[in-house]
Amino acid sequence: RGRGGDGAARRGASADGALCPQEIRKVVQALEQTAREILTLLQGVHQGPGFQHISKKCQKAREHFGTVRTQMESLKTKFPADQYYRFHEHWRFVLQRLVFLAAFVVYLESETLVTREAVAEILGIEADRERGFHLDIEDYLSGVLTLASELARLAVNSVTAGDYSRPLRISAFINELDSGFRLLNLKNDSLRKRYDGLKYDVKKIEEVVYDLSIRGLNKEATIGAGGEK
Repeated sequence: RGRGGDGAARRGASADGALCPQEIRKVVQALEQTAREILTLLQGVHQGPGFQHISKKCQKAREHFGTVRTQMESLKTKFPADQYYRFHEHWRFVLQRLVFLAAFVVYLESETLVTREAVAEILGIEADRERGFHLDIEDYLSGVLTLASELARLAVNSVTAGDYSRPLRISAFINELDSGFRLLNLKNDSLRKRYDGLKYDVKKIEEVVYDLSIRGLNKEATIGAGGEK
């Protein structure tokens, strides 16, 4: 029995020490690769023809999130459940990237903001800290701020593609998002810096909308907006 206890202690040490971060890194690299594949797929919506295939691209992205869930299951086994924050830095960046990608898919599908609970479900993790491997609120907010930058870019590219109603809808969405962030008391420095970038996204989209109104295209957009999303 004594020897068995020693063996368990040794296993605990290796799981807790040098071996653990190495194993975590392997899974994180796989997650990063999947995130790159999803990003490459979704970037297609910025090109003219991509506007016609948004739902198909979202469907494909959803399939990739199946791989993400499998990889997350693997990641959960690589460290003791109660040491999430000890190893959090290893996956923080890729998790924020995946939140952004999930939020982008949901926006493209329904033009709504994904909730933290819904993102957690898409990624196959918990929303609630007490339940284990979870989506930290700051990682969720970071991903949402990346979405704002992506939508600012989409607003510009929509005009190029001749879709004049989309920038108006993006503008309304981003303004609502900005109002929501104004209500938060952001203490985290990196998140605060990211939030400071939101005002530039708001300004960029406002310029697009203003340009449409100067050219008289916003009237055309408002008439067209009733039909197609």
